[in-house]
Amino acid sequence: MKMKHLYFWAAVLWSALPVIAQQDAQYNLYQFNQMIINPAYAGARDGLSVIAAMRQQWSGFDGAPQTTCLSMHAPVLKNKLGIGMTIVSDKMGPRDVIGAYANVAYILKLSQEAKLHFGVNAGYNRYQFHYSDLKFKNEEAPPEVYQNQNIGTLDINGGLFFRMKSFFLGVSATHLNDENLYTFSANNSDSGKVSYKLHMHIFGTIGKSWQCGENLVFAPTLLVKQVKGTVGVDVNMNFFIYKKLWLGAFYRYGYGPGGLLQYYVTNRFKVGYSYDSGLNDARRLGGSHEVMLGLDFSGTKATIINPRFL
Repeated sequence: MKMKHLYFWAAVLWSALPVIAQQDAQYNLYQFNQMIINPAYAGARDGLSVIAAMRQQWSGFDGAPQTTCLSMHAPVLKNKLGIGMTIVSDKMGPRDVIGAYANVAYILKLSQEAKLHFGVNAGYNRYQFHYSDLKFKNEEAPPEVYQNQNIGTLDINGGLFFRMKSFFLGVSATHLNDENLYTFSANNSDSGKVSYKLHMHIFGTIGKSWQCGENLVFAPTLLVKQVKGTVGVDVNMNFFIYKKLWLGAFYRYGYGPGGLLQYYVTNRFKVGYSYDSGLNDARRLGGSHEVMLGLDFSGTKATIINPRFL
């Protein structure tokens, strides 16, 4: 293998182009914990909310993405401000990321039912690149290629979130400071460049719920993701049954279908699970599993028809 081909494939691994893998962690259960994609969601549950989530993506091969997340948030100052924190561990191949964020959102009351949140979070991420774990066909690669990297950086994200009793709309953006973490060029040549740059990810969410009977609520949601000109869309059909159980099916365009559920063990404690599997060639990657535990210490209850329970 020629040296330039070696660097090309290394660059593919590290650049995290959207056509191959997401740079930010991906979640199927985002509806039940929107603060992981939108800092403006802080305080939207009208009480202290704590959620832990774990995701094993593409379980069919070694080095597939694994994500663990803990988030908590609550309204303060008579519901005029939302505060929170998020801790994330995300592993993908030889790349490990651990991040901790502090979150604040200003809550503007537009009417008795409508509220608009303006949110931002900032945190510190530690990126580790384990180059020594890679196996190169060309053993004559320069020593710099095999050196592990340990890099820390500031990360800033922002968003807006509008909510009513049975409707929500959100937009957010990550990596606003656009950090370039690492660049290595062999012989000062662009053909031998390996780099990792944080690209801005834009997320848009919308959801609406309808009462279809005493014991049934229909609540579809839509998630649109954009990075470097590539757009992804998740369409969800969710049903809330007997004020205890959420059942949903979704389709991720360009990838395939999946299903999810969330069960309220009590009015305060909930558990969730999701599974997805790609179609055609994507099926070879294996299925993805996601588990979530949530606890509301005060505020809204599951018996209320409200898209904030998605």
